[in-house]
Amino acid sequence: MSIRNDSDLASFRRNRTILLEAGVNLRVLRDELGLTMRDVETATARIAERHENDEFAVSPSRLSEIETKGLIPSIFRLYSLSVVYHHDLRDLLSWYGIDLNTAVADVNLSLPPKSHRCDVLQSASVVQMPTRLDPGFDARRTSNLGRMVEQWGLVPLTYLASFASDHYTYGYIGSKDFTMYPLLPPGTFLQVDESKNKIAHGMWRSEYERPIYFVETREGYTCCWCTSKDENIVLQPHSLSPVAVRILRHPRDAEVIGQVVGIALKLGQWCPLESLSEGKPESKERATLN
Repeated sequence: MSIRNDSDLASFRRNRTILLEAGVNLRVLRDELGLTMRDVETATARIAERHENDEFAVSPSRLSEIETKGLIPSIFRLYSLSVVYHHDLRDLLSWYGIDLNTAVADVNLSLPPKSHRCDVLQSASVVQMPTRLDPGFDARRTSNLGRMVEQWGLVPLTYLASFASDHYTYGYIGSKDFTMYPLLPPGTFLQVDESKNKIAHGMWRSEYERPIYFVETREGYTCCWCTSKDENIVLQPHSLSPVAVRILRHPRDAEVIGQVVGIALKLGQWCPLESLSEGKPESKERATLN
């Protein structure tokens, strides 16, 4: 590695520390099992013989370099060590800075032009997601989900991996909030990029291009289009929504939390809670708007 500046030096030291700590962790596993280096050599030789590939074998000298000098084991040797030590290969990979649970976020860095299956998502075993919400959470009101989370936990739900990101907060459109209906019906979960809290101005070809913002007002949260005028902010609902336009003082009476960059909702299945509980024989269109 060529070190050209202080940033490169810091990166080198950080990576070096990771490799040395990984070696120490492997040594601890070996000691806990009471295995000598010769025992590891014998066991990995059997694995190499079974697979007819000498790359699976780990000699004592190579194991010593891995444990004490930060040598990176090959994928074959790392597999052998995980088998011999009876330890999950995912953990061993994570010690070397490869966390398979981040594949969900990293997969967006490569976007092939053709539609396809995304089997890489299966590599994540568990993800972090909210496991306990504030008891004051009210499903009828639009809320800042990030502030409602009291505890994160490990849950085997791959698609929710990004919920643990520090760059985003998460919102929920309440069952009585029709501001962006029908584009974003009540019950929609929102991913909000807090770094995009400045109102963008421009011409958009469709409603899908126009930025949608998550806004906190004195009455609570709302999700809407926004424009700014002098010291005021205009909260613009969808043109088909029954909600009226609101003009508030900014930032005294309304603050833009961020821009909505992702949503999760069920299509064709939404109806208000009142309709479900009362069972009124109304048409779908009337039940939705009333």
